[in-house]
Amino acid sequence: MKKVLITGGAGFLGSHLCDRFIREGFHVIAMDNLITGDLKNIEHLFPLEHFEFYHHDVTKFVHVPGKLDYILHFASPASPIDYLKIPIQTLKVGSLGTLNLLGLAKEKKARILVASTSEVYGDPLVHPQNEDYFGNVSPIGPRGVYDEAKRFMESITMAYHRFHKVDTRIVRIFNTYGSRMRLNDGRVVPTFLGQALRGEDLTVFGDGKQTRSFCYIDDQVEGIYRLLMSDYTDPINIGNPHETTIKEFAEEIIKLTGTTQKIIYKPLPQDDPMQRQPDITRARQLLDWEPRVERAEGLKKVFEYFKSLPPGELAQKHHREFNKNPL
Repeated sequence: MKKVLITGGAGFLGSHLCDRFIREGFHVIAMDNLITGDLKNIEHLFPLEHFEFYHHDVTKFVHVPGKLDYILHFASPASPIDYLKIPIQTLKVGSLGTLNLLGLAKEKKARILVASTSEVYGDPLVHPQNEDYFGNVSPIGPRGVYDEAKRFMESITMAYHRFHKVDTRIVRIFNTYGSRMRLNDGRVVPTFLGQALRGEDLTVFGDGKQTRSFCYIDDQVEGIYRLLMSDYTDPINIGNPHETTIKEFAEEIIKLTGTTQKIIYKPLPQDDPMQRQPDITRARQLLDWEPRVERAEGLKKVFEYFKSLPPGELAQKHHREFNKNPL
């Protein structure tokens, strides 16, 4: 039986990856320090013989006994609210955490896939964004703690690949949505749905003309799995190329939820990208992958998920407290 370590395994994407690898017949080790992850995302896996959970911070030395075939590094805050509140931890997990896991992959002779992001493109001057575009990122802006952590992650991963011959993969993830997202974590889908379900007006930053492209979780996990099992070692975009403006998306959410809220506008945050659309030519050609779930279908599923949450959880706005000591 193949063994896989999934860091950030109690998070949104990580927990869905745990599910997928269990279904594929792997022995799965989920690792998470729970700073943004939640055990409820993986508690259904605890009774399984071939599932383990390690409560550990990957910025510290990582040890896994025995053989290890694959590592998926998904440990990182991913929402703007989170990484702006814990900027140093965000930088450390992208740098020290990636270094530790690349060292583990080298020791175990394991294949490692690291989770990069469309944010490496910054506020892009090329549209749509393809993997050859170097990006337009401010290293000293507030979003730089996330963007540059991921850019460093890519750099050190390729260095280990070239110098130490570590078997590496890099996925650049575009906006993804699905069950197990936290309401009001700063990402568009759960924020809009949370506001709609509480009867609040939907908050759009700027004039709402900025664009995003939303990929349903099942499609994202399929793309990641295919990349891991491929022979391709350069970065690859996994996302949905169907682009929409934030204003149009807010109107779509209001129509879906059947509520009567209006859209209110607030100032655009610093360095917020104005366009985000993946060029997935490489994924289509090399992985035979493209998204299958239409946005209307995916949003209905997520809407039903959020409606099923306990009333107390639905009523809460973002309130997570973090350790103020970044060391």
